[in-house]
Amino acid sequence: MPFINKPDTTISMLQKVLDLRAKNQQVIGSNIANAETPGYSAKSLEFEDQLKSAVSKNDMQPVTTHPGHIPLQASNISQVQGKLTTHPDNTGIGDENSVSVDQEMVKLSENQILYEAAVSMLNKKMSWLKYTINGG
Repeated sequence: MPFINKPDTTISMLQKVLDLRAKNQQVIGSNIANAETPGYSAKSLEFEDQLKSAVSKNDMQPVTTHPGHIPLQASNISQVQGKLTTHPDNTGIGDENSVSVDQEMVKLSENQILYEAAVSMLNKKMSWLKYTINGG
């Protein structure tokens, strides 16, 4: 039964999405918590492009041939970690804090909605598997 040993890419992708969304929630929460901290630079976690390239990988993937090489892109879903980017204050006024609470609240809401959508998809996938295991 080779099917049983074959990993389900949908489940592994949704698990990775949930992990990354939870990590993103922490980054956004940290930004909001430090909104009044002088000199704090807002951060963002970017992972959508890495995840997209890992999911839609071609047969011709760039590879590193030496451990010292910089990895070009994630070759599978489990390697996607996201990129934490710092956004310093460029206005030159105030306390050099680059956090906009309004923008962070929008990001927080969007991230929460996307997290809940991934949970719903994972629950649906699990219910299909349960239905199949029970004989349809």
